[in-house]
Amino acid sequence: MLDVVVLVSGGGTNLQAIIDAVESESITNTRIVGVISNNKNAYALTRAKQHGIHSECISPKDYASREEFNERFLEKLDEMNPDLVVLAGFLVVIPPHMIERYRNRMINIHPSLIPAFCGKGFYGLKVHEAALERGVKVVGATVHFVDEGTDTGPIILQKAVEVQNGDTPEVLQRRVMEQAEWKILPRAIDLIAHGKVSVTDGKAIVSED
Repeated sequence: MLDVVVLVSGGGTNLQAIIDAVESESITNTRIVGVISNNKNAYALTRAKQHGIHSECISPKDYASREEFNERFLEKLDEMNPDLVVLAGFLVVIPPHMIERYRNRMINIHPSLIPAFCGKGFYGLKVHEAALERGVKVVGATVHFVDEGTDTGPIILQKAVEVQNGDTPEVLQRRVMEQAEWKILPRAIDLIAHGKVSVTDGKAIVSED
């Protein structure tokens, strides 16, 4: 059984996609053992409560220093003892010692086809604004392992989504969520739960047979 902790800062639509996939058994051999948010007002915490999932809020604002926060953050995560940590719209920088502790056991969903529109400053609606500004015809989403860089870890899954004439950032964001993010994030978790993802020479190898 793969024990998963989800880290989330906002509404938790990707968290909901994971919950729904576990409950419908499109993700198997998996249970969500905890949700952690840095935002006490995050609707994701309500989603967790509605489904009987243990949740915690831990914010850098409540600590005298970032070092103190990072230490407590790691303690909270370790207490939940996850096999896999999922960043589902989590806007806090993951400290290096946490990345090292959960090497190749921490994944992130990013709303673009990495390496396009990723890295520092590219998150949420900003990604879709940049894509429309550039005039690209195809966007999408990427699930990748987390490393010390920003959106630079080994890529597990990607899915493309077509840009349509007249798209606004908000409309495009929703389409990418519905057609890509909510599909490949649960799929990646299920693959990991069944031992079908490995990392070799900095690249993720996926065996779907």
